This record gives sequence, C-alpha cells and structure tokens, in this order.
Amino acid sequence: MKVKICGITNIADAEAAISYGADFLGFIFAKTSPRFIEPDQIKRIIARLPSSIRTVGVFTEGTAEEIRNAISHCGLSLIQFHGHFPRAVITAFAEQAIQVIVTKDASLLIPSLFAYMLDKNNGGAGWEMADKVKPFGNIILAGGLTPENVQEAIAKVSPYGVDVCSSVEKEKGKKDHVKLKRFIEAAKGGRPLDVIGR
Repeated sequence: MKVKICGITNIADAEAAISYGADFLGFIFAKTSPRFIEPDQIKRIIARLPSSIRTVGVFTEGTAEEIRNAISHCGLSLIQFHGHFPRAVITAFAEQAIQVIVTKDASLLIPSLFAYMLDKNNGGAGWEMADKVKPFGNIILAGGLTPENVQEAIAKVSPYGVDVCSSVEKEKGKKDHVKLKRFIEAAKGGRPLDVIGR
C-alpha cells in the first residue's frame, strides 16, 4: 500500500514521514492554502530527500508552462491536478499526472495518467466512484482518512494508495509525528492504535 503525506511545509515533517515509511510527499502550490509553501523552499526540501521518494506538486490552477517550470525548478516527480483544469493541461503531463476526480461523470476521466484521486471531502466525487475509475489506472483514496479508519477504507476499496493531510496535523501546516507514524503503519498493515511507545 502506497502512502502519500500531503501538505508538507518543512524538512522535519518530510524526514519524519519518510522514516515512518511514506512513499510520496505532497507540496501545495495554491497560495490561498494555509499549507502553501514557496517553490524555493520546496526545492531546498526535495534536495535533501532520498531519490526513492516521489514528490508531488499540488496545483489548483496554472498553465502547462507554469507547471513545467515548477517541475524543473523544484525537482517534482508528479503533479496533482486539484480542480477544473483544461483537459489539454492535464494530458500534457501524462504519466506524471494525478487527476483529482471532482465529478461523478466518468466521461471526464482522462485515460493513461499515473493515478486518479478519489477525495471523500471538499466536493470530491467520493469513494463510490472506485469501480468506474479502476479501469483507468491507479486509485488513491483521500478525504476523511485517519489512523483509526484507514485500514477499513483500504479493505473496502483496495486502492493503489492513500493520501492524508489534516488528520495527522497538530496545526495547519505542521505534522503531529505520533499521528503520522500511526497512520502510515496502519495503512501498511500495522496496528493503528498500538505502534507508539512499544
């Protein structure tokens, strides 16, 4: 099970997530988000990470050129398209793209991307779209996941991966390392309530 920790804003949280077993780290480029991080900071963090960790730029807007520039400047592995982007912008990144599904209209799914995120919250299409989306490729579950419920969600949907942000924070933009460890170990088959202090 792959685990993406989103909303990374500092090297301490990035290194903690990696040490606990995270596979992907997400950096938010939307300036309206409390978890926004400047591209230069992202670049510095990524430069210190192991090459095995895949880094994801989360965008709510932007042209293909702007996103390409961000990939080049920061050293991003993947782009998460969160919002209504022109089809041509998403397809320009093909296997580097994660499409957040914001509609239940399967005809709007773009084939041959790296992954498709089903977000239970924030206007997302919801996990009930899983059967329609799976033929297109990898599914990542997001929205409402916690250390306590992630195993149940995985059992129901059998996704490629899971994504978490706010439920493993102590404040917006700062991770709670105890919750972070519990979540990652639970997602990867550990015991979610029994991994700290043993």
